Amino acid sequence: MTQAPAPTADTVRRLVRSLLKEGGDGSGGPDVRPVSQEREHTWWVGSRHVLRLAPDREASLRRRRELRLRDLVRPHLPVAVPASVAHGDWAPGLAYTLDTRVPGGTADEYDVSAVGEADLAGLLGGLRAVPVRQAEAQGVPRTAPRSLEALRRMAVHAAERLAAADEFDTARLNQLTPAGAAQLAAQAATAVLTHHGLTGAHVLVSADGRVRGILDWTAASVGDPAEDIAGLALAVGSPAAVRAATLAGYGARPCLRGLWLARCDTVLRLTGRLEGRTDGSLPLLRIQLGRAWEPILLERVTDFQEGGTEP
Repeated sequence: MTQAPAPTADTVRRLVRSLLKEGGDGSGGPDVRPVSQEREHTWWVGSRHVLRLAPDREASLRRRRELRLRDLVRPHLPVAVPASVAHGDWAPGLAYTLDTRVPGGTADEYDVSAVGEADLAGLLGGLRAVPVRQAEAQGVPRTAPRSLEALRRMAVHAAERLAAADEFDTARLNQLTPAGAAQLAAQAATAVLTHHGLTGAHVLVSADGRVRGILDWTAASVGDPAEDIAGLALAVGSPAAVRAATLAGYGARPCLRGLWLARCDTVLRLTGRLEGRTDGSLPLLRIQLGRAWEPILLERVTDFQEGGTEP
């Protein structure tokens, strides 16, 4: 796999100088700085743009597909999607896109208001409205739904190790029985376009709690809508995620499936981080665990009947 060295400020400055007419800070190029130490291929360019550099050829394919996908989804969504002002290769075979910066902070910084939940409902409903054939024509892959029962079994074992570290009460996972996991299996013919990478960092929120934009569409796929409900549970908390999904027209089954995907995922991710097998911010993983395990009324009142269906 072709992979270029990590970009430097000079590399980035030379690239954006050829793309933008602005003179920057007077030092011979625009003001550039990495978004964070962990994201060395994503750079702020002044106050109005962000430059995203693909580190390898696989990421380049996703970046190029994302450009087409953003144009496809934009008319369907009530929130902003970044627009590219320039794109091309920053190294042989490695793509870049220079995007306009969407205003707002992240959902990790600001709470989503009731009106913001309606924005998220518009996001989920808009994604469901995108014709699947059009998404696949843009190269969006189809992803099979995950087995909630297999995920539950792994989470039960991980929860025991979290309990030993005084991080989790294993009794909480008893709410999801094998029979319950079977009832929450993904239903046939429910595949929709999903963002499939919703996190607090990808949901932009204004100070008044409105959702202003959704970032990073490189992981988008056609698949289980519960994956985006699960992502929102990590980003804004389970109650807000389920309320947004309900407003978008989803029934109890996909809402509860998304809830339990998120809960099992957070148990597994925190365990992996504590045991040194995975990377990630330990404080953020603990916050996401708390968000996913916030109680919701729906799980206390729903009783699925054998053979019942939900949209």
